[in-house]
Amino acid sequence: MARFFLPPSEWAAPAWELRGDEAHHAAKVLRLKQGDSCIVFDGCGRAARAVVAEPPRSSGVLLVPGEECPPSPPVAHLTLCQAVPKGANMDLIIQKSVELGVSAIIPLVTDRTIVRLNAREAEAKRQKWQRIALEACKQCGQNTLPEVALPVPFAEWLRGGIPEGLNIIASLVPGVWPVREVLETARSRSIRHASLLVGPEGDFTDRETAMALEEGFVPVTLGPIVLRVETAAFFGLAAMRYALD
Repeated sequence: MARFFLPPSEWAAPAWELRGDEAHHAAKVLRLKQGDSCIVFDGCGRAARAVVAEPPRSSGVLLVPGEECPPSPPVAHLTLCQAVPKGANMDLIIQKSVELGVSAIIPLVTDRTIVRLNAREAEAKRQKWQRIALEACKQCGQNTLPEVALPVPFAEWLRGGIPEGLNIIASLVPGVWPVREVLETARSRSIRHASLLVGPEGDFTDRETAMALEEGFVPVTLGPIVLRVETAAFFGLAAMRYALD
């Protein structure tokens, strides 16, 4: 069944109206007709059935609200703190992270990050990544829309305070912990908030790794095979989802 996003502020209206990209998708891409059913979600975990009230137009699609869908079972709150990779890899990371149930995504600019953005470019990127996250939510049935933050310099982000709960950094330095052991301990302690820190191509510098460890990040290995940036993100998030839910 087609799924559409409607901001929480618009759920109180007696009739719902899809606008902008959502209206265009309903009218021109999916070609919904009057009387067709769909699912509407608010990005905060709430979803409901709805029926198209009149012939859809790309300028607006009027919906009659129906019964609410049962809430999804609670899951662990996972944050991906990802150094921005080169090319379109960040687009893929955003999409697949949402499918893995990530709750928040923080793009980071590190010493070895190739992509450099001014303020206008950073905001444009954030908006693009947020749209990718929304489309992934619609596709995979996720009713909670993760927030994609503005790209931020690594040191500045650390100074602002790290997320609560378990914080792990995928690292290639000596003396790291097996990720299985760290996550099994977190599971035994019923930890429900965790974050994964993944570096750029070439990994974090020694200085950056030391900064993360000083702030309480636990260094872990994801196995003996050196993974690409995007693979490390997917592997780490999947392991955390499996262990903490």
